[in-house]
Amino acid sequence: MTLDDQMRDLAMRARKSSRQLARLSCEDRNRCLVAMADAIDREADTIREANQKDLAAGRGMGLSSAMLDRLELTPARIASMSRGLREVAALPDPTGRVLDQRVLPNGLRLRKVSCPLGVIVIIYESRPNVTVDAAGLCFKAGSSTILRGGKEALHSNQCLARIMIDAAWAALPGFPKDAIQVVPTTDRAAIPALLSQTEYVDLCMPRGGEGLIRAVAECSKVPVIKHYTGVCHVYLHRDADAAMAASIAVNAKCQRPGVCNAMETLLVDVVAANAILPEVAGQLLKKGVELRCDERALSILKNLDDADAGDGKIVAATGDDWSAEYLDLILAVKVVDGLSDAIEHINRYGSGHSDSIVTSSPEAAATFMNEVDAAAVYWNASTRFTDGGQFGMGAEIGISTDKIGARGPMGLEELTTYKWMITGEGQVRE
Repeated sequence: MTLDDQMRDLAMRARKSSRQLARLSCEDRNRCLVAMADAIDREADTIREANQKDLAAGRGMGLSSAMLDRLELTPARIASMSRGLREVAALPDPTGRVLDQRVLPNGLRLRKVSCPLGVIVIIYESRPNVTVDAAGLCFKAGSSTILRGGKEALHSNQCLARIMIDAAWAALPGFPKDAIQVVPTTDRAAIPALLSQTEYVDLCMPRGGEGLIRAVAECSKVPVIKHYTGVCHVYLHRDADAAMAASIAVNAKCQRPGVCNAMETLLVDVVAANAILPEVAGQLLKKGVELRCDERALSILKNLDDADAGDGKIVAATGDDWSAEYLDLILAVKVVDGLSDAIEHINRYGSGHSDSIVTSSPEAAATFMNEVDAAAVYWNASTRFTDGGQFGMGAEIGISTDKIGARGPMGLEELTTYKWMITGEGQVRE
């Protein structure tokens, strides 16, 4: 069997299973999800053993500390995966919702009703928790999932998928096993072969670095929901509270720097820069952050002594820094000439992911939130909240910066489509 034939067979089986999934009740789907969660808790040691193999191989491959952090399944992250499945099980059924209804003058009764997408391909790097999050969410939404993780997480992904499938089968005899599948080869040619199966695959969602996402979007013949980078900003307005500014900036950059909703550029209003920037920079430096500063920021911070710097350092920024996604303890810092300048900078260099303003001015906040072109805009809060779980959506399947279709964190509702159901009494069109 050729690779093309293998991918076609995989997609055909997923399509067949999606028809079976659509017939399952929400109660059946929930029972399977809870069984999956129980099995992940029960098999935590087995999961850790598989993950340790991947971590050892990753170190041998020279993966960065940020990538290894994404790859690692700590006990807390394993518990979070099972908790996420239970949270998804507790959420309302996203299918069968009446989104709109009307009666036409001729008596036709129309209902717009949510329904499963069908077959969804998830292509991702490093984070093996995506295996659980994606499969669980798609399953709850009534869709089959084909998972293609990176070779660096091969053991973890295969282990997690096997545990979920076996648990669902035990909980629901007759569970369509092909509703959750892992692409059985690490051959890169499998991706374009799979994404050419337009007859069977409805949607692709790549999760990972910009290179992966662009490669998938360029080769796919099926629709792709994506975000290329997470160049997120925090803007400290002239009316920002200094303590709040420091707290939000440190959290947005340092709480978990290797993720897409971490801050990559700090903008500081020129009016407040002398008062606020040294304190904020000092706290970031003590966390080991490298600050890449424009000329005005360098001038303000030149008097910080070495004791204030901690393990971090201050260097001059280049033009490339304003559009960089570091995914590390590196931060671009720029002093801007007020609110309009900040908005212009964000809309020019940002990626449309998440941006925040810190200010006590409702008027400035309203202007920022209305004019910044991003999937998530914040007032006095960290960008780190752009996450399906944090938004109360359950475990997310990804974040979209597209403007057509889903935008921002994608939970259950974003994994459904709809159909029009029309009831008549013999009407014909004249």
